[in-house]
Amino acid sequence: MTSSPARNGDISFWYADIGGVPQPRPPLAGDARADVCIVGAGYTGLWTALYLKEQAPELEVLVLEKEFAGFGASGRNGGWLTGSFAWTHDRYLSTGTAEGVRAMVTAMSGTVDEVIRVAEAEGIDADIHRTDELMVAVTPAQRARAEAEVRHRQSWGEERVSFLEADAVARRIRIPKAEGAMVVGGVARVQPAKLVRGLAEAAERRGVRIAEGTEVLGIAPGRVETRRGTVQAPIILRATEGFTATLPGAKRDWLPLNSAQIVTEPLPPEIWDRIGWEGAEILGDMANAYCYCQRTREGRIAVGARGRAYRMASRIDERGEADAVTVAHLLKRLQRHFPAAADARIDHSWCGVLGVPRDWCATVGLDPTTGIGWAGGYVGVGVSTSNLAGRTLADLALKRDTALTRLPWVNRRVRRWEPEPLRWLGVRGMYRLLEAADRREEAGGPPSWLAALGHRIAGR
Repeated sequence: MTSSPARNGDISFWYADIGGVPQPRPPLAGDARADVCIVGAGYTGLWTALYLKEQAPELEVLVLEKEFAGFGASGRNGGWLTGSFAWTHDRYLSTGTAEGVRAMVTAMSGTVDEVIRVAEAEGIDADIHRTDELMVAVTPAQRARAEAEVRHRQSWGEERVSFLEADAVARRIRIPKAEGAMVVGGVARVQPAKLVRGLAEAAERRGVRIAEGTEVLGIAPGRVETRRGTVQAPIILRATEGFTATLPGAKRDWLPLNSAQIVTEPLPPEIWDRIGWEGAEILGDMANAYCYCQRTREGRIAVGARGRAYRMASRIDERGEADAVTVAHLLKRLQRHFPAAADARIDHSWCGVLGVPRDWCATVGLDPTTGIGWAGGYVGVGVSTSNLAGRTLADLALKRDTALTRLPWVNRRVRRWEPEPLRWLGVRGMYRLLEAADRREEAGGPPSWLAALGHRIAGR
């Protein structure tokens, strides 16, 4: 196997798959007014705009984007449409009840069908494939963690989650040393760039204005300052997710956590005969420093993991370029789980950032006194969570009291991240401990206390 991908960065493979980065939309043409101004043209901003126009077609909705619609995580992610609740249930009890948390779990599960419904209604071809999620355990410690996770999620009402024994896993996909897997039903695989570009076009058809190449310099009640002019709007919604740290005064609000991927060349039938994976399940492992994979439309394997997880001072990558150490880490994951593909050419590597609040739990909200709202901090499950956030933000902006606006993540605020170098040391320390825990577990040891220590250090 070559150690150097044929292409690195250029936003992501998903854009190469659709012929490259699209032609940009015009920037903001001077000062403007709107009923609702949304900052960020990724999944969150576009879902919000779409639902606003659906419920109130008369609204003037303007979306501002520094680069182009889908430039960030929405066009670079692993394509997992899961509807999963990936946060700490107990932490939401501080702003809600157990019944409210269960309602949020149910609402999150429903996002899979909702995204697919909208895609079908709007004619968005995003390679959507309904399937299952498999989180494979390849050590006794990982098996114990998978079984515990199944019990935990079932206790919060996720009946679609169960455990598969090793022989059942092997009938689906042949992963060396697999001891079982957590399986989550009712999920889907998507092509991220196709989905976000389709959402942008659907929003425009409903009358949403999207101004690309328009950098936001500041947000204040009633106004958004940009390099192209000032936008006046009574409602301003921040939908910048992992890029929130680039906004003035927001560097410590959400930490931009880096995640990277590689993708192989299309694999021949004889390789797939050895791997299996005919159901194209979205696939991960139960390692502490886990990976996430998908079998693409054209028979490639995409492998993702955190790699170099955080850059000092909340710095962002350069248009998706992944560093060599991270690429080497991903190659090892590919070789470990898919030895039949060990000699495959690597066609593309890329990376991007996702938003992480201090308590690692997503939020959505709107301050009625300022008219400024926000959503994000998805911690890696934004494909589905952004849809629920968009629907919720639309209800909040329209001052509607709905089941969504009463969920416990609404208007929930947490403390900011520590100043540097403390947050760099904390996140770096966490991942070093997770990796050390995985090495111990791969040697046959029990679930390692090192992982718990790592999570505690970073507040996870």
